[in-house]
Amino acid sequence: MTSERRHDIDWLRVIAIGLLLIYHIAIIFQPWAMFVGFIRSDAPMESLWKPMTLLNVWRIPLLFYVSGMGVYFAIRKRSWRELLQERSRRILVPFVFGIFAIAPLHMYLFQAYYKMPLGYYPHAGHLWFLGNIFVYVLLLFPLFFYLKKNADGRFARGLSRFFGNPLGPLSLTGFFVAEVLLVNPGIFEMYAETWHGFFIGLLAFLFGFLFVYGGKAFWQTVQKWKWGYLALAVALYTFRLLVYNTQAPGALMALESNSWILGLFGLAHQTLNRPGNTLRYLSQAAYPVYIIHMFVLYAGARLILPLEIPVFLKFLAILAVTAIGCFLLYELVIRRIGLLRPLFGLKGVIKSVDKASITSEITGTTS
Repeated sequence: MTSERRHDIDWLRVIAIGLLLIYHIAIIFQPWAMFVGFIRSDAPMESLWKPMTLLNVWRIPLLFYVSGMGVYFAIRKRSWRELLQERSRRILVPFVFGIFAIAPLHMYLFQAYYKMPLGYYPHAGHLWFLGNIFVYVLLLFPLFFYLKKNADGRFARGLSRFFGNPLGPLSLTGFFVAEVLLVNPGIFEMYAETWHGFFIGLLAFLFGFLFVYGGKAFWQTVQKWKWGYLALAVALYTFRLLVYNTQAPGALMALESNSWILGLFGLAHQTLNRPGNTLRYLSQAAYPVYIIHMFVLYAGARLILPLEIPVFLKFLAILAVTAIGCFLLYELVIRRIGLLRPLFGLKGVIKSVDKASITSEITGTTS
């Protein structure tokens, strides 16, 4: 199995979590925000939702693909027991901690904002994604370790040939089409705590592993054909927007989703597969920021929404407060307190760093 470090995959994870913050902030300015448990702005900005409908068919599946790829790299030097221990530490511990200590915080802010009776409400909330990932690891690790033992076998060679054809990776969309036809989700983008979200995540997680397992052929294909995949995605999104007002049949949305993702993999592989201090810092920060961002977002909404300023400035202000708040909590608290680090998926010991090295991490300069 290859030992190559894939910086483009790290970048895609960071970018996807950054887009998640923007997506969740945009929900605040939609008339239906309260129906999905978000604080709602009295002044809506529905125009924000058109670009969000472009993101929401691929942003969560992309994270599942990337998570499957991460397991491939994790098992290179681990036994199955070591993998389960490592994933329990990295995923299960933050998930359980988040249910009882993180997700209730933004629900408390929601109750306080609407002057509802305050109550402690443990729930998974936005952390449902972690629960899914841990279940996928439990379900698929026997297969993954079997494939690891047969990395030079007939299946691996056939997979490489299959991914060498531009229609090979795209044809896997057939599994996603079958999923939407069988599960029949009311809304394609409703992934959180639904069977649709579970099965589409399971497929993406498995295929993400296989994409990397198949070797260089997949990456050569998506890099060569990236503009074709992206052109197909743009055409499908335009068709969905003009004909279906963004809510196309699930089969078309599954094809659009995978077209975006394959194009993004190719584009990232060509342009982002290089190391750097900025990536090193953001790659470590992304996971804790994902865990805490909803609490910070709701706090920012409580602070900004009552202000008498234009609605677009409210959006920008909440975005700034969320980004800065998450950065400060990560940099000054989570990253530096050894007892907290494991609760947010980080190793318990932090190496001592001087001011110059911290500055280089933040600015992206090299020493």
